[in-house]
Amino acid sequence: MGKSILGNNILDVVAVAWFVAQFLKVIHGLITDKKLYLQRFWETGGMPSSHSSTVASLTTAVGIVYGISSGLFAVSIVLAVIVMHDAVGIRRAAGKQAGVVNRMGTWLTNHSNEAYFQEELKELLGHKHIEVLAGAILGVLITLLMMNHLH
Repeated sequence: MGKSILGNNILDVVAVAWFVAQFLKVIHGLITDKKLYLQRFWETGGMPSSHSSTVASLTTAVGIVYGISSGLFAVSIVLAVIVMHDAVGIRRAAGKQAGVVNRMGTWLTNHSNEAYFQEELKELLGHKHIEVLAGAILGVLITLLMMNHLH
């Protein structure tokens, strides 16, 4: 295997996949909102899914290094499915619920003399299906582009 930055070649590739996905969230925000939100680099949710990019990269790298019939690949693919399903399921639903609670708090605050929230709940938690798919494709592509780092 080639020289590793983080002490593990697979971890190197996965870190790059995560970084690129997070960087692309900032670029996506710049294009869609016409504003530079550097904090998007550290936030969850948005386009593309860095969780999906990370687990897709991990699964692809493990498949390349250890083979698709290995136990490590089986563990990686199960993890990837759980993470991606969670992103479009539970985390997305939690974000939608946070939006409803935020609107209720705003309405209550506007119609009474009391403030109901010190701060709003975070709404951008999960992902749309397209964001998860884009993240997964990105993770696979980055891993394939960095395949020589794995050997």
